[in-house]
Amino acid sequence: MRTLAAPPFVLEPQLAAHAQEMFTVLSDPAIYEFENAPPIDEEWLRKRFAGLESRGSSDGTQQWLNWVIRLPVGKLAGYVQATVFQDGSAYVAYELHSQYWRQGIGSSAVRAVLQELRDQYGVATFIAVLKARNYRSEALLRKLGFVPASNEQAAQHRDEPDELVLVKPALAAANAA
Repeated sequence: MRTLAAPPFVLEPQLAAHAQEMFTVLSDPAIYEFENAPPIDEEWLRKRFAGLESRGSSDGTQQWLNWVIRLPVGKLAGYVQATVFQDGSAYVAYELHSQYWRQGIGSSAVRAVLQELRDQYGVATFIAVLKARNYRSEALLRKLGFVPASNEQAAQHRDEPDELVLVKPALAAANAA
């Protein structure tokens, strides 16, 4: 897993050492308007990040790729993560502190990760699962070329009825770069 350039910032492979700074980023209550909750504490987050440093599931069927977004001023703004499956598909997700919303940081970071997944990991299809009412994330993903999944795809990837499943073929990733 490599560091990715997404000028003017970089995406660093996420490590347990990022937990202290990311705890502050992920403690922003605005992030959790639609789902989930902030990390319990910094130590919990450090252990979670340490577990993800394996970069994959114990059975070898999934690759776990996580990057933190480092701004030019040195601060972290959030993360982008992907779970890559053996069938050439990948779940993609991201979180940014609300002070960095609507500045192009999220779309640039996700775009860089999509390109990396296509070029270096052979991903053919990107999948994003989000709460249907999360209009900000939906707008960002649609800007990057994601479209609503077919009924069959949605049924395969949706865990809860209020979730929206968006997909994007990797070929489209090259066109969005």
